[in-house]
Amino acid sequence: MTDSKRRRGLVAASALLGGVLVLTACSGSDDKSSGSDSSQSSQSKADEAAAKKSSEAQIKITPADGSDNASINNSAAVTVSKGTLTAVTMTTADGTAVAGTISADKLSWKPSAQLERSTTYKVAATAKDSAGLAAHENASFTTVSPANSFIGNFTPEDGSTVGVGMPVSINFNKAITNKAAVQKGVTVTSSSGQEVVCHWFNTQRMDCRPEDYWKENSTVTLKLALDGVEGASGVYGVQQKTVTFHIGRNQVSYVDAKSKQMKVEQDGKVIKTIPISAGSPEHTTYNGQMVMSEKFTQTRMNGATVGFTDDDGKGEYDIKDVPHAIRLTSSGTFIHGNYWGSPSVFGSVNTSHGCVGLQDVKGAGDKNMPAAWFYNNSIVGDVVVISNTGDKTVAPDNGLNGWNMDWAQWKAGSAV
Repeated sequence: MTDSKRRRGLVAASALLGGVLVLTACSGSDDKSSGSDSSQSSQSKADEAAAKKSSEAQIKITPADGSDNASINNSAAVTVSKGTLTAVTMTTADGTAVAGTISADKLSWKPSAQLERSTTYKVAATAKDSAGLAAHENASFTTVSPANSFIGNFTPEDGSTVGVGMPVSINFNKAITNKAAVQKGVTVTSSSGQEVVCHWFNTQRMDCRPEDYWKENSTVTLKLALDGVEGASGVYGVQQKTVTFHIGRNQVSYVDAKSKQMKVEQDGKVIKTIPISAGSPEHTTYNGQMVMSEKFTQTRMNGATVGFTDDDGKGEYDIKDVPHAIRLTSSGTFIHGNYWGSPSVFGSVNTSHGCVGLQDVKGAGDKNMPAAWFYNNSIVGDVVVISNTGDKTVAPDNGLNGWNMDWAQWKAGSAV
């Protein structure tokens, strides 16, 4: 073989070996791919190991982060499952701390007091699981604003003792259009077992009473579950409370404007007869059943406030110290002491501008006067029934006087 042929053969052999090397190198890239799978498997194991190091405790904060129109009663409840709470902090947007308490079992937390309306709160909670690993959760929410909420101002007061005629009267600070929903959030019950029905006088007032006067010595319970109830479009209730009051002895007083006498009865028996002076023929007193709503040892009465004025626009009367005054209507009917009239008036002449007057002294200092006796032996919620005045029956919503509406009419005003 010539040298040239030998050189050509070596080149060919070299090229062939190079091709093998190239193929081997390609095969080597497959080996590197297998190495990548091994790397991914290692990462999965690392992830799994990291997961095993995370806390199993699951914290829940209500309301959800970012909520608005939140309840001022039930918001900021923190609970945990698969663990126990170790720390919860709650602050207003400006950093003011809100007190709260973790439950004895360390499974929940609540603020210690009712929240404020139109306020943004931040909650941060920490819990640990059985392995001692910590979990964290944060949330921020804003409570309902006064513009988007309503409350009901009610009477009588919690813990009070009242007469048998006292209804539960609730005056809402905003018009209620969803009356049924609101009424369902109000429950009134009596230990006597009497059926109680609520009646809407308008969009802002609802009174509740039984068919007949409350049973003496019974206990009445008012439950307001209005928190979150939509009373009108975009307007929500915020109250959540229970109120109880006691019904005292059964006292009803009967005023006869014709005979000019008042008979005070307890449990159906007359315990006192008192001469009175009712409204004059020009200013007659309303007829009907009237419930005492306020008592004043002394008060000012100005005719201008109820439409009795002279030509100069001033009140026909302005008495700054009317003694022993008890309100019977919101329009200004009282039963009260009278020191400016002659003693001979009582029991013989009707002289007032519509009130019922009883003999008294200036300064309300003589407890032996008829007006003083009646005042001291009456409580808010007692009933005064007035008849033979020549005037119309008082309107049921003029004061706490729904008893002047029969039971069928009363029930017809229920939204439920």
